[in-house]
Amino acid sequence: MDIKLGFGIASVVALVIAYFPYFRDIFRKTTKPHAYTWLIWAITQGTATAAAFYGGANWGVLSLAGGTILVIFVFLLSFKYGTKNISRSDTGILLLALFAIVVWWLTNNPLLSVLMVTAIDGMGYIPTLRKSWEEPWSETLAFWFTMAIVNVLTILSLGEINWLTAPYLVVLASLNIVVLSICMFRRRLISKPVTETSH
Repeated sequence: MDIKLGFGIASVVALVIAYFPYFRDIFRKTTKPHAYTWLIWAITQGTATAAAFYGGANWGVLSLAGGTILVIFVFLLSFKYGTKNISRSDTGILLLALFAIVVWWLTNNPLLSVLMVTAIDGMGYIPTLRKSWEEPWSETLAFWFTMAIVNVLTILSLGEINWLTAPYLVVLASLNIVVLSICMFRRRLISKPVTETSH
């Protein structure tokens, strides 16, 4: 088997493993995704997938494409199960990201598009980073850890590692680790809230 294909398959398997507990915890109402974060990601990841394909990512596109579908699903779930902890700064970030997306759509330069989508996707983390600092128990640690692994496996599965294929994944891996670290640190200081009982 082509080793790149092997890493591609492993990244998809890790992706499914990452999302299973995340969806479980969303339905249990212990994880509360931030709608703004997932909206931004729903818009950007599909385009990042296309850019990676254009840049010769080959098998690296597998987990990106699968991830796009799952991101959209989480965004839709956030309407019912997402956090209500949405600040004015979160709204400002969303508007700024949406403005940047419009500018990015008007860009015909593939490299500039990749760098912009990477920056916009990074901006999408800000509401979740703020929420995780204030409510560290509202995220699933295993998800962020496994997603960092998915990103690394996807990088290893790339047909070509270049400025069109790598920056997006490197930033995602780094920020997934940041979210994980914030939650772990803040959980040492903030007690776990009592979970809601189902009726």
